[in-house]
Amino acid sequence: MRFIDMFAGIGGFHLGMEQAGHQCVGWVEWDKFARQSYQAIHNVKGVWNASDIRTVRANELPRADCWCFGFPCQDISVAGKQKGFTAGKRSSLFFTVTGLIRDLEEEDRPSYLLIENVKNLLSINRGFDFLKLQIELDEIGYDVEWSVLDSAEVIPQHRERIFIVGHLRGRRTRKVFPIISKGQQPDNDVKQVGNLTPGGSFGGNPQVGRVYGTDGIAPTLSTMQGGGQEPKVMVREATKKGFEIAKIGDTINFSQPNSKTRRGRVGHGIANTMTTTNTMATLTSDLRIRKLTPLECWRLQGFPDWAFERAKQAGLSDSQLYKQAGNSVTVPVIKAIADRMDLQ
Repeated sequence: MRFIDMFAGIGGFHLGMEQAGHQCVGWVEWDKFARQSYQAIHNVKGVWNASDIRTVRANELPRADCWCFGFPCQDISVAGKQKGFTAGKRSSLFFTVTGLIRDLEEEDRPSYLLIENVKNLLSINRGFDFLKLQIELDEIGYDVEWSVLDSAEVIPQHRERIFIVGHLRGRRTRKVFPIISKGQQPDNDVKQVGNLTPGGSFGGNPQVGRVYGTDGIAPTLSTMQGGGQEPKVMVREATKKGFEIAKIGDTINFSQPNSKTRRGRVGHGIANTMTTTNTMATLTSDLRIRKLTPLECWRLQGFPDWAFERAKQAGLSDSQLYKQAGNSVTVPVIKAIADRMDLQ
């Protein structure tokens, strides 16, 4: 299928869709640093693109079978001000996309919509915002299905996101969800965490945090010591106990070190949800706490090392590379969904 990548970031949708055999025919991204990475990573020479979705006209868009977009979540996320889906200036850009669809003749509309956002979209404003989203998609001719997927099924990072698939009525599109976790055991020399089965199912992360190769997941995220007393440190945490135990290879989120309410500061053999700032660390074998590198953060989003190296060589600073990893979708999750999408 042909797809357009909107709110493209560094191209997590692009890479996952491409790995499933689909072709990018257009992309939209306003952030100049994300555009810099996107163009370095992906083969987009001669491919239609725009920098601001608000200035795009429907008749400019190339014909595509699927539009992919993870519209801005700052007004929805529990980490933001939660102005809501329609009141927030950034998250309301969803309606800019649906407005473009309204301006297209039915035969020119995409058969699929693949939409991603934070889990809180389901519950913000007591669920009314999610209802408005469904009503809007219904009005422009799309039946919807959705599922909350955790990246921990395929990589060592807990990252729950809602994925919404819109099906244009009258087109023969394939149902996507549920995507079933099979919990397959990979071979010892497999250079990734988990497998994706040909049917598009999650192939589980049976040993969360285990390392299968240095070009896969960062070794410091997965060490499990056997025999004897394992070294450990106490990390202050806003729980009744007041602390959590971190062992070698665990991750520590120190984004709010003085919080009286925040929980989940230690990830046991797995990272908590990454953010756009460099606030994730790991406990090393010499009992030092060090920050994850930008490369490790990109790996936690399922990007291959060559993609990171292309962005790095394009002149991106470490702060931008951290931000881009935190803003991205998880590539193997997109591929698992994309494997299930075709026109029948």
